[in-house]
Amino acid sequence: MEAPLEHTNGVAEIKGLGARLREERQRKGLTVREIARRVGVSPSLISQIERDKVNPSVATLWGLVTVLGLPMSDLFPESAGPGPRPVSAVAAPSPLTRPGDRAVINLESGVRWERLTAGSDPLVEFLAVTYEPGSESCDEGSLMRHGGKEYGIVTRGRLGVRIGFDEHELTPGMAVSFDSSAPHRLWAVGDEPAEAIWVVVGRQNDSRGPVM
Repeated sequence: MEAPLEHTNGVAEIKGLGARLREERQRKGLTVREIARRVGVSPSLISQIERDKVNPSVATLWGLVTVLGLPMSDLFPESAGPGPRPVSAVAAPSPLTRPGDRAVINLESGVRWERLTAGSDPLVEFLAVTYEPGSESCDEGSLMRHGGKEYGIVTRGRLGVRIGFDEHELTPGMAVSFDSSAPHRLWAVGDEPAEAIWVVVGRQNDSRGPVM
């Protein structure tokens, strides 16, 4: 079950996610029921996500962006920081991102994504991910899969990774890479957050579409 949004800074960070998903669905002329069928969830859940009533799980959000043909990075707000930085009218956008001023999405059960690219990039998802104790990318009985390949390195805590039938426990400094089409699942191990740098490339190669 996707978690309700809390009235904290996380709401401000994720605000607009549901509207962006709804806008793209409507632009493609698709019903809530059709999107729900393609993603494999209930229409009521899609409706709640579009109205920002619940945070989607990692697996549900991957399904939505895949079916709608959206780069994941398009869903991040332009800034998660205190406000825009003053720049010259002729200055080029900065290629840098800074801690505390990155675009952030908070997902179900304490999963947090920070976009590490300065802007949206349709070819790669480059993220700092945090799994709070007890959080997971999906339920044990419903592994996720999508197009592309994933590369990650743990920087803090312990991260459980299941790929197919194999389970691994990653500690700081350990890295993993795998084909995202293999059923997989991530979760925090122990009583402290698991933090990692995560890269996904080639997600466009997914059998579900986008819906055209």
